[in-house]
Amino acid sequence: MINGDISETIKYSDSEHINSLLNEIGEKLRSSGFYNEALEATLSDVLQSVKTFTEQQFLLKSKLTRIGSALSAERNLDALLEMIVVEAMNFTNADGGTLYIKTPDERHIEFKIMRTRSKNFFMGGTSGKKIPFPPVKLYLDDGKPNEQQVSAHVALTGKTVNIPDVYEVEGFNFQGTKAFDANNNYRSKSMIVVAMRNHENEIIGVLQLLNAMDSSGVTISFSSEYQELIESLASQAAVAITNTALIHELRALLDAFIQVIAAAIDEKSPYTGGHIRRVAELTSQIARSMSDSSGGKFQDFRMNEDEHNELRIAGWMHDIGKITTPEYVVDKATKLETIYDRVNTVI
Repeated sequence: MINGDISETIKYSDSEHINSLLNEIGEKLRSSGFYNEALEATLSDVLQSVKTFTEQQFLLKSKLTRIGSALSAERNLDALLEMIVVEAMNFTNADGGTLYIKTPDERHIEFKIMRTRSKNFFMGGTSGKKIPFPPVKLYLDDGKPNEQQVSAHVALTGKTVNIPDVYEVEGFNFQGTKAFDANNNYRSKSMIVVAMRNHENEIIGVLQLLNAMDSSGVTISFSSEYQELIESLASQAAVAITNTALIHELRALLDAFIQVIAAAIDEKSPYTGGHIRRVAELTSQIARSMSDSSGGKFQDFRMNEDEHNELRIAGWMHDIGKITTPEYVVDKATKLETIYDRVNTVI
């Protein structure tokens, strides 16, 4: 067994430095006057145990870093939420996972993703299957905090709850979990529930993992090491969700601003009213049809969603110059002129 202080040092130290230090300790012990064959065997076991533990810790840290990078790169919110649950399940070898997000009024948390790998159960996210369960109340009808539901408790307190067996724990109501088990011939056992805090330390949701598995497929408890890593992953996920939501809000604000300008331009003339909107819509429809074509001259033409969005904005903005053009110019039925036709002067 590795001493707790030593394990903490190993987890946050450089791998090469640790291995070099262990080899140095081994050589010093071998060269001491207390060296014997029994000590050699014990020393070898200890060194191997510590090296294995070190390699596992660095592997987990490396995996957590890669997951964080992947989360930061995802801009589709449904895909991002799904990725958070899948990666957390893979990280801990959990069989199930649920992700909740706080509602705007911060009175409830909504189900966003539900997965149970062994039952091939998947709802929410990119599955297209709507989760039928109502949001979990954070406060009871009398205004008191909802301490009966473990997900609500974590959303309110921010404290992680790690349960070895949900059927034997007291203080929480797991009737919903037990009903799911009964309806799906399942046995929920170990569970860890973690708050998702963003960069402003605000709790925006809850990540819940179910039934950690060992290498033989037996349900085990979530270890304290995994708890710490899942808390870190949940924090990274919360920041990624907040950033993605902010990007979507900024895009919505830009779209609203552009459409207000377009409406103002169209209002300048009764003859061109609705022109900008029609151009934007027709352009998008034509481009989408060309991109989706599987035959003919456009079969090799493809546009991604960012390019479609850029073209849509260009459609809305194509007449932006008219905002400063006088109405008598916009509505003029003949060619432009001032007091006299200057073209004749040039000629």
